Amino acid sequence: MDKINFDFNNRTALVTGGAQGFGLDIAKRFLKSGAKVIIWDIDSKMIEKAQNDLDNSNLSANIVDVSNYKEVENSINEITKNTNIDILINNAGITGPTASLWEYDVEMWKKVVDINIMGTFNCCKTIVPNMIKNNYGRIVNVASVAGKDGNANASAYSVGKAGAIGLTKSLGKELAGKNIAVNAVTPAGANTRILDQMTKEHVQRMLSKVPRGRFLEVEEFTSLVCWLSSEENTFSTAAVFDISGGRSTY
Repeated sequence: MDKINFDFNNRTALVTGGAQGFGLDIAKRFLKSGAKVIIWDIDSKMIEKAQNDLDNSNLSANIVDVSNYKEVENSINEITKNTNIDILINNAGITGPTASLWEYDVEMWKKVVDINIMGTFNCCKTIVPNMIKNNYGRIVNVASVAGKDGNANASAYSVGKAGAIGLTKSLGKELAGKNIAVNAVTPAGANTRILDQMTKEHVQRMLSKVPRGRFLEVEEFTSLVCWLSSEENTFSTAAVFDISGGRSTY
């Protein structure tokens, strides 16, 4: 199936967790559609590989821990000295271990929640003022059906993604009077490295809940994100777009 062409010429996009999985494919599609792209990740080897694979002069990359507010703030201040940020894709996230809540390690719980929700908050807080100044912005927060349904033995991840959904709805309403759209996407399981963090049993349990009978393809996800990030999205904001293959009931 042919991909829809989007026009991102003269736009700059920041993609967190952009060196792998969803983030890398989104960055690739943005570049092909004319955007300048900045990717953030904490895996230096994956960043180097992404830069080599994409091999595009409109791509830049930095090691940034989105859960560290000062690190995010300093990085954004440097970027906005030279360019505006038109598009923000909050994609960085981790699933954490598979464990019941009462057996969950406290420090690991905090780490999962910090990256999944505080990372989203940190990036939005530092970037939104630049978007307000220019009266233009598209923000897409990558959440999960886990944030809607609550996955057993993945309580920290479910909480983090539920928080990202709540943040999306609040921020979207706050910015609704401006040419800034804030939306979330809630995929079910997809063929990315995030599945490697889960047990085979947990992966199979996820798959059994999907009426389509397969995991999401990365390219399908990217197409939805691109539309939400484009100027064609002139009305939808503070919304949650499901892409779960029929799993979610709301």
